[in-house]
Amino acid sequence: MSNQASRVSKEDLNAFFKQAFESRKMQMPETSLVDWGRAVVTMPVTDMMIRPGGFISGPTQMTLADHAAYVAIFTRIGITPMALTSNLNIDFLRPCTGEKIVADARIVKMGKVLVVINVDIWGSGSDKISSQSVVTYVLPNQ
Repeated sequence: MSNQASRVSKEDLNAFFKQAFESRKMQMPETSLVDWGRAVVTMPVTDMMIRPGGFISGPTQMTLADHAAYVAIFTRIGITPMALTSNLNIDFLRPCTGEKIVADARIVKMGKVLVVINVDIWGSGSDKISSQSVVTYVLPNQ
């Protein structure tokens, strides 16, 4: 753990995403915690995100993993819209349930070009991780 603070506040991140995606009719995750190389984001679950049986869908979990990884990068380099997803792997460990979905993203390795982030995901209906993702991002040329 570093003694450094995040380069961006959760308020600035939430404002950035609201403005950047204002034309899209979609539920945006909310950043609830930022630290150096770490971000926690949450999103209310809507009916469109639920699979038969009442479970939160895999695509919803993948979307949140990608978003949380993006935010974690911003904690180290500031808001940099052109950081791009290069790869996303996800393991679904158990059904995800709840009224909210939570993702905790932590940077594992940050190079000059690639960043690797681990993301744990769970629903507010459980204290156990529902899925675990490894996301790789490509940073823009500096």
